[in-house]
Amino acid sequence: MPARKKHHLPAALRLQRPLLALLPLCLAACAVGPDYVKPRLDLPAQYKEDAGWKPATPRDTEARGNWWEVYGDPQLNQLMPQVRINNQNVAQAEAAYRQAQALTAEARAGYFPTISATANANRNSSSTSSGSAQAGSITTSGSSHALALGASWEPDLWGKVRRQVEAGKAGEEASAGDLAAAVLSAQAALATDYFQLRIDDAQAELLGNTLTGYQQSLKITQNEYNAGTVTQADVAQADTQLQSTQAAQIDIGVQRAQLEHAIALLVGQAPERFSLPVAPLHMSLPAIPASGLPSDLLERRPDIAAAERRVAAANADIGVAKSAYYPALTLSGSAGLQGAGLGQWLDAPTRVWSLGAGLAQTIFEGGLQKAATNGAIAAYDGTVAQYRQTVLGDLQEVEDNLAALRILEQEATVQALAVKDAQDAARLALNQYQAGTVSYLSVVTAQATEQSTETTALSIEGRRFAAHVLLIEGLGGAPVAAKPDQK
Repeated sequence: MPARKKHHLPAALRLQRPLLALLPLCLAACAVGPDYVKPRLDLPAQYKEDAGWKPATPRDTEARGNWWEVYGDPQLNQLMPQVRINNQNVAQAEAAYRQAQALTAEARAGYFPTISATANANRNSSSTSSGSAQAGSITTSGSSHALALGASWEPDLWGKVRRQVEAGKAGEEASAGDLAAAVLSAQAALATDYFQLRIDDAQAELLGNTLTGYQQSLKITQNEYNAGTVTQADVAQADTQLQSTQAAQIDIGVQRAQLEHAIALLVGQAPERFSLPVAPLHMSLPAIPASGLPSDLLERRPDIAAAERRVAAANADIGVAKSAYYPALTLSGSAGLQGAGLGQWLDAPTRVWSLGAGLAQTIFEGGLQKAATNGAIAAYDGTVAQYRQTVLGDLQEVEDNLAALRILEQEATVQALAVKDAQDAARLALNQYQAGTVSYLSVVTAQATEQSTETTALSIEGRRFAAHVLLIEGLGGAPVAAKPDQK
């Protein structure tokens, strides 16, 4: 019986066997480093300023809507969309978000092999001596052409690429939170500046009305002086009061101009090309529900979400650092054509290929990997602390503005009574002066008190609007009530 012929596997298949044996290991590989667990927070069961609130968690992806429409101001409604389009801080945050997206895509590319192509052509010649002086030397020349495709791949055995993608994705989400926070901050700044500008317009209107009354008082005083019933000092006091009030009205223009410039910057315009017509603020604040604001409003804070996502990214970076402890496997291969001329590329002897696999492991690096891992762990601990501090700071911001609204409302109520009393006192003093029972100094004092109380009332109203806007910002940009009624 003839012996069976031994079949030898092609060299390519023999090289592929160990590579195929590694495939299940590649598929079953796990990611080194700790899996992410959201840091725990010791939050109070309720807010100090409103017992109806409960602890919150970030929900920054929910739509906030046009929260500024709660104030019912057409001019403000027209300005707000320009923040998202033209504000340069928002544009910078948007660019950072796109950069974070690109970094995530860059990390994800590590899952795939690298493929390259090469092509070259060479021409060479050489000469050899024939051994005979008469024959001289023999010169030979030739050319060669080569075309090859190569590929290399490093399987993600230890999850390094997965952790890098995880970190990149968390960083991308953090940048999205930064973008939302930048938009909200610019919108809140615009609303705050806008309402203060309208308060200034109201102050100017108040002083204008006061000036009308002072002009009448000065005219009456001058007539009585001409009649010999009052002294020159009374006329001087009336004139001084009038001029001082005119100076105060002019001075308001400084702050108004600066606020207008600030608003121009927020909507992305040059100050010289932007102006707002005078329109005194005549509206009431939207009411805060007595039972407390919905707790899910605080859950929409984009800066909380961004801080939490940075914790997740730092956690993934620990896995990236730890993956350096393990060997890296690289698979490579190439195939191509080689010959003296292009016509020879179809012949089998001109076709070339290669397959390879290699393991690389650092034997000694002086503690570099350990230091990198410790640094990643420390960075993680720092982001956890920053996340908790962000949450605590946001809770403080909400508490501060809830307290401000509550206290300022009480102050406004008392101040309104003071304004009424001061107006009555000024009217009585003027009547008594005209009756000759008091000096003009009593009128000046009463009118100065009236102006001061009315100015204070407007200032309190401005602070209430500012606290209201800051509360909405603190709640992540959610409106807190229906539109206000116009006075």
